[in-house]
Amino acid sequence: MGDSVPEGGSEHFTCVGIGIGPANLSLASLLYDHPEVPNVFFDRKESFGWHDGQLAPGVTLQVSMVKDLVTLADPGNRFSFLAYLYAEGKIYHYLNAQFDAVPRSEFRNYLEWASRRNANLVFGENVLSVDFDGVFTVRTGTRTVTADNVVLGVGREPKLPDVPGAERGDGQFHVCDLVDRARGLGGKRVWVVGGGQSGAEAFLDLISRPATELPRRVGWITRRRNYFPLDDSPFSNDYYMPCYSEYFSGLPGATRDLLNNRHLLTSDGISEATLRAIYQRMYERRFVDGAADLMALLPNREVVRVAGDPAGGWDLSLVHNDHPGTVETVEADVIVWATGFAPPRMDFLAPIAGRLERDGTGADGEFKIDRDFALRWDGPPNRNIFVQNGARRQRGLADSNLSLLAWRSQRIVDRLRGVRTDPQIESFLEWSPKLPAQRVQEV
Repeated sequence: MGDSVPEGGSEHFTCVGIGIGPANLSLASLLYDHPEVPNVFFDRKESFGWHDGQLAPGVTLQVSMVKDLVTLADPGNRFSFLAYLYAEGKIYHYLNAQFDAVPRSEFRNYLEWASRRNANLVFGENVLSVDFDGVFTVRTGTRTVTADNVVLGVGREPKLPDVPGAERGDGQFHVCDLVDRARGLGGKRVWVVGGGQSGAEAFLDLISRPATELPRRVGWITRRRNYFPLDDSPFSNDYYMPCYSEYFSGLPGATRDLLNNRHLLTSDGISEATLRAIYQRMYERRFVDGAADLMALLPNREVVRVAGDPAGGWDLSLVHNDHPGTVETVEADVIVWATGFAPPRMDFLAPIAGRLERDGTGADGEFKIDRDFALRWDGPPNRNIFVQNGARRQRGLADSNLSLLAWRSQRIVDRLRGVRTDPQIESFLEWSPKLPAQRVQEV
């Protein structure tokens, strides 16, 4: 199918995936029963993992269990969450447990289960470069393969704020390392920075520890004006339907940026169950246990500087958003940065980087994509580079969310197979303006 002959002896695929997180795992799962689309997926990790360092006790998903790898695109697929429960012999137990939300550790185990049952996934193999000469040449540390299409699904990496003194080292760590690094904190002063779900879960975990492991003080800082809940209401969830993603992608860039900021709490707010658990735990600590000085909540403040060292502790300088001329200082032995994630560098694209279009200006802008999540570039139209979880500015907050995972993967599968899956019924909400010829008829 290629325009040129693949390198001598190398394997040739219709699709090569780079990265095996939920996004590419979804795509691989939907492709599994399509042998006419030979595929292979590489990941440099030795085995599957998904936020393993953040799986504190009791943390749950913020989305429905049907927003798994495949169900919203192919309800009968062998890699669904229900298929996992059934295959593991625990589907009745899961139903009887009556979870209000899926335990995140259980969902992580489901993802690993799916990865172990797909022979097209290769772990422990790092992609070094992607080049193109009629077909894509993908070089890993151990082999070279060729492909008609490449799919980027490398996920996101921990992000620290652009603050002097902020680092990942002794006495400071990102929340993604919470399970491994938040040990031996008994009697210490610990400050969590970040007002989203991850920060909330870290704060709850720290104030819930037994007496021998309980810090002397646990503080929680956010630049948000309060610890705001996730907006999980029905009409807000319409932002996480395919039809809104399509509408959003056609808006001007400035409008898309405005809407992402305005609707942030539909994605990055804190679940009400977590907020309630925090408030109840704080009540118990202060009024039942008598630990009045254990907790400190500082909303509406931004960390502007960190000074000190692991031996002597850290001084965090804060600016209050309503009083910008006032600088506060808090002392910490340990800082937990719950400050989100950002797209990683993809140096393996260097051989073709100059051929890829960007959305916006500068080399740090998103890759520009078409309606099927294929990058716009100067190559032939039947040779595509797809990107997963890398178009939040172009596709909205749902792009980095599990909600449209299966739908986006299905769009890519359809493009690879040259078919088009019938869409689901659109939203009750009419997002686009009606032209005069489309005037609503009176009833």
